[in-house]
Amino acid sequence: MQKQSSRLALAAAGVTVVLWASAFVSIRSAGAAYSPGALALGRLLAGALVLGAVLLVRREGLPPRAAWPGIATSGLLWFGVYMVVLNWGEQEVDAGTAAMVVNIGPILIALLGARFLKESLPPRLLAGMAVSFAGAVTVGLSMSGGSGGHASVLGVVLCLLAAMAYAGGVVAQKPALAHGSALQVTTFGCLVGAVACLPFAGQLVEEAGRAPLSATLNMVYLGVFPTALAFTTWAYALARTTAGRMGATTYAVPALVVVLAWAFLGELPGPLTLAGGALCLAGVAVSRSRARAAAAAGAAEST
Repeated sequence: MQKQSSRLALAAAGVTVVLWASAFVSIRSAGAAYSPGALALGRLLAGALVLGAVLLVRREGLPPRAAWPGIATSGLLWFGVYMVVLNWGEQEVDAGTAAMVVNIGPILIALLGARFLKESLPPRLLAGMAVSFAGAVTVGLSMSGGSGGHASVLGVVLCLLAAMAYAGGVVAQKPALAHGSALQVTTFGCLVGAVACLPFAGQLVEEAGRAPLSATLNMVYLGVFPTALAFTTWAYALARTTAGRMGATTYAVPALVVVLAWAFLGELPGPLTLAGGALCLAGVAVSRSRARAAAAAGAAEST
């Protein structure tokens, strides 16, 4: 039973990583027609509608009172602040620089998890994160090397703030999952983020009136899949492992972004980009190898 639960958690984490990688392609389209705050609000409203409908169908109701501090904090930081400042930051810096700075997030998650959640920092996790971060930097440098690359101080600061909000939101969400289900924590976290972004409602209405259909559809896609579905599968997996290991898993995102950009945008990756993506995946494998070994040992002992 434990082995099956571990496999389901790994599969849920895989769904999250793939959908979050696809978000970068959609954000590029929607971000051309929607300002950062309006895009975040539209995405969160779409996600909240889908999550709310599923919650009603499943009749899960309100989460317990003990879950609300974590839900409110993660909703404000991760669903609210993170989405707005990341959208804004990516308008001020090139995609490569954004990827490098934002990928400080998993490192911060591991450190905050050790400090506030009393999680361990095993050597394999640290080594895997170091390898993956080197890969993310390699991908970022390869993407920033062209003549179109640009990076302002404001953009770097915004991306750094996004990484900090992401890390804080993950660490706050972990305790909430001990009291509420993954669907409850995700649904009400998304609602908190949407409420925090309501000051951008006027911009959203104005920009939706003149935005091309493709941009609006991409915004809806961001809300339904990379938000409603992916954040729920993330919460499911996070409830069954440490915040540090889940953070390290997201280092697979840059590698998948390279593949998706190649497939859907026709952006042919160079050797340096491919090497960076391979490093990202290798680091994820190293960071999770101890967990697999421990699970195998536990299964052997039970027999």
